[in-house]
Amino acid sequence: MKKVAFYTLGCKLNFSETSAISRKFEEKGYQKVSFTETPDIFIINTCSVTENADKKCKKVVREARKISPDAFVTIIGCYAQLKPKEISEIPGVDAVLGAAEKFQLVDLLDGFKREAKTKIIASDITEATQFNNSYSISDRTRTFLKVQDGCDYSCTFCTIPLARGKSRSNTIENVIEEARNIVSEGVKEIVLTGVNTGDFGIRNGKREDRFIDLIKEIDRVEGLERIRISSIEPNLLNDEIIEYVSSSEKFVPHFHIPLQSGSNKILKKMKRRYLTDLYTDRVTKIKTLMPTCCIGVDVIVGFPGETDEEFLKTYEFLNKLDISYLHVFTYSERANTEAIELNHIVPLKKRNERSKMLRGLSEKKKRYFYESQLSTKAKVLFEDDVNDGLIHGFTENYIRVAAKYDPLLINEIRNVELIDFNKEGNVTVTEAETILATH
Repeated sequence: MKKVAFYTLGCKLNFSETSAISRKFEEKGYQKVSFTETPDIFIINTCSVTENADKKCKKVVREARKISPDAFVTIIGCYAQLKPKEISEIPGVDAVLGAAEKFQLVDLLDGFKREAKTKIIASDITEATQFNNSYSISDRTRTFLKVQDGCDYSCTFCTIPLARGKSRSNTIENVIEEARNIVSEGVKEIVLTGVNTGDFGIRNGKREDRFIDLIKEIDRVEGLERIRISSIEPNLLNDEIIEYVSSSEKFVPHFHIPLQSGSNKILKKMKRRYLTDLYTDRVTKIKTLMPTCCIGVDVIVGFPGETDEEFLKTYEFLNKLDISYLHVFTYSERANTEAIELNHIVPLKKRNERSKMLRGLSEKKKRYFYESQLSTKAKVLFEDDVNDGLIHGFTENYIRVAAKYDPLLINEIRNVELIDFNKEGNVTVTEAETILATH
């Protein structure tokens, strides 16, 4: 029995796909092991949102070779689709598979015998038209359920349409069936994920369903206790969705809404589909209906043309918004994007300075949000995340908490009181009562 190990870089979508691919291996009789257990095969699922992600891929390949020098190393994911030839030249890589091929890699590379020349099996991205069902299970307490793939947007900084193809989705019926299967495995929380999750409903180039229809149906799945939306574009997060989430007992009060810039001038250069007024309206609507809702924000610093004045607009805009944390990305030039042709390049040193400023703001926002929830009661789903005698989990509104370790807490939802911060910045809790899994 050959041993196979997986390593995932990037987003929740990648984690769901890695998990789905790993199950295909196990069905074929392969043994799934950890990265350090001298596997016979390594599968590295890559991201290519930033240049740094590409560098991480090369580092993982080097580590794989140290651990198991004779193993077969395969690269899949966004980086593999965008730059298959470049990856094939990385020492130690045996095969590179594109977006249309990665779900068939068990069959395409059956035997996994190393050869002198690296195999490249990557079609043009126009061939990536099939929706492949994916969800993560056993890897984490929460399950990432893929409902949508690809993107029809044309943001000037983004390579995702080139790496994943056109927008396409699963059917509502299939998603519900998968959700029921996931619940039958004892999972209590599902995270709906995709490249452009709110664009759910397109099949064969035509809109067949709406995201609101999906969330109404999955809300009815018996035994499912929590549903979280991974990320949703502000122009797709309409009042109907916000109002439904606010009234649902299963959808949690947590949204992650990409912004990218607080400057309308930069948003237009990025070809985003909204301006700051719409974004403010979305945040206001959410906080009006769900005052304790956690709101996360993606933002890019150092985009071409972002002067000091435009950056300060972003900083001030975010500072005034009632949000909870930021995911800050430093702009990096990506081949075959419109942005790479733009003038007024921001020096790398200045990009890094701006990134540091926004990360500092994120910490302040997060601390303020956490403090606002102290002395309140919350429901926590505890995860298999133990460190220094403490077990960790998340409230419905995404506050990370720590409690004294008890193995019976894993994958359990408990009522707790949020009492204080520990030295790691997590909120400590006192347990109020047990919520039975069968309630």
